[in-house]
Amino acid sequence: MIKLILALILVLSSLTATVDSLADSFSQGRVQFSLLAGNGSAFDQQYLVLGVGITNYLLDGLGAGIDIEKWSGSDPGIIKYSPFVQYVFKPLRGTRPYIGGFYRLTDVDTLPDVTSVGAGVGIYFSSFRNTYVSAGIVYESYLDCRETIYSRCSETYPDLSFTVGF
Repeated sequence: MIKLILALILVLSSLTATVDSLADSFSQGRVQFSLLAGNGSAFDQQYLVLGVGITNYLLDGLGAGIDIEKWSGSDPGIIKYSPFVQYVFKPLRGTRPYIGGFYRLTDVDTLPDVTSVGAGVGIYFSSFRNTYVSAGIVYESYLDCRETIYSRCSETYPDLSFTVGF
C-alpha cells in the first residue's frame, strides 16, 4: 500500500498545473466537490468504500464542508458523516499543502453509533483546470470507543481523494 501511495504521489507531481490555476480554486466563495473510492477494513472484514463531499471556501484558503462515506460488501454495513474544516496554504511549487480537522459520526448496522475526532495533513496536486487529487495522512481518535467491540480506539491512515472546484 505504501508503495502504491508513493507511486501515485510521483505521478501526480509530474502532472501538477501552474501556480496561478491553483491559486483561484481555494479562494473565498469557491465550492469544491470530491469523490472517494477505495477499500477499508473494519471488524476483520474488507469493505468497498464510496464517498462524496462538498467544501465551501468561507475565506481565502479556509474551507468548511461535509464528507459522506458508504462502506459496503461486508457486515455490518457502515455509513460515516464527517463535517470538517481545512486550511489550504499558498502555492508551493505547483502544489497546495493543507491541514484540517473533523468530527465524525459513524453509523454501524446493529451496533451503537460511534463518534470520533481527527486531523489530517496533505498536499493538493492539480492535473487539469480546477481538478485536483490530494494525498495525505489522517489521525482519528474514537470518543466513545469500547475495546470490547472495536479492536482499536485510534488509528492513522492514508487519505487520497479527487476534487473538482467551481
